[in-house]
Amino acid sequence: MTQIQIHPSAGYVGAEISGIDLSQTLSDTELEQVKNTLFEYGVVFFREQTMRPEDHIRLAEQVSEIDINRFFKPVDGYPKIAEVRKEPDQTVNIGSMWHSDHSYDTAPAMGSILVAREVPPYGGDTVFASMYAAYDHLSDGLKTTLEGLKAWHTSSGFAAPADKEIGDRLGGQDRVTPDVLQNVVIKHPVTGRKALYVNETFTVGFEGWTAEESKPLLDYLFAHAVKPAFCYRFSWRPGSVAFWDNRVVQHLAINDYHGHRRLMHRITLKGVPLQ
Repeated sequence: MTQIQIHPSAGYVGAEISGIDLSQTLSDTELEQVKNTLFEYGVVFFREQTMRPEDHIRLAEQVSEIDINRFFKPVDGYPKIAEVRKEPDQTVNIGSMWHSDHSYDTAPAMGSILVAREVPPYGGDTVFASMYAAYDHLSDGLKTTLEGLKAWHTSSGFAAPADKEIGDRLGGQDRVTPDVLQNVVIKHPVTGRKALYVNETFTVGFEGWTAEESKPLLDYLFAHAVKPAFCYRFSWRPGSVAFWDNRVVQHLAINDYHGHRRLMHRITLKGVPLQ
């Protein structure tokens, strides 16, 4: 058996794991090591994998129950896998703003596993930011202010995507659910570490505050959360896989590859209400 190796990607977020073949069922030891690394670093990366959709589903189900995203177009023949696609003639991509997947659900997704199927010759990177680091680097005074504060998260943007070019890639006006309240500071259910939990795509205001009152503090937190020091930019290659803990990282997809196709397969994993 190839020895598993773990190489941190940046100071605060990300680690690359080698010595694991994701096309095979993970042993208990391998699965435990992947999960422990994920919880510590927020996102783990794998290179040169040859995963079929069936392998992708099996890996996800070894970790948690699959949480099918109600807004994404599914992969043909594989309803548990969401298609994240941009064609050469399209200029708008999906996920170009900082976000945490499913933060608008009462029980947000525990994580997401993204597999590169077709990558452009350049660009199309994904950037990840550590919400552990974002929380840790707040002042003591602001930590006190945010403790116990809740914020509203909304899925209403899916009802009418801002750009019509999104087309059939996203949709579901009838699938929008009522806004939900999430703690602004959450505690990871495994590590016990605290993390900041607001994002510019889905967080719209604080409980009991007006929109006008909420905006200055939210804008500050949105910018603080994604400071370059807290981030890592991952460059995709054929066979690359990223698996992130959705509760403690945010991510965005960089849209810098116009004229080229990018096709990714994503599975989200069910989580529990956050504390």
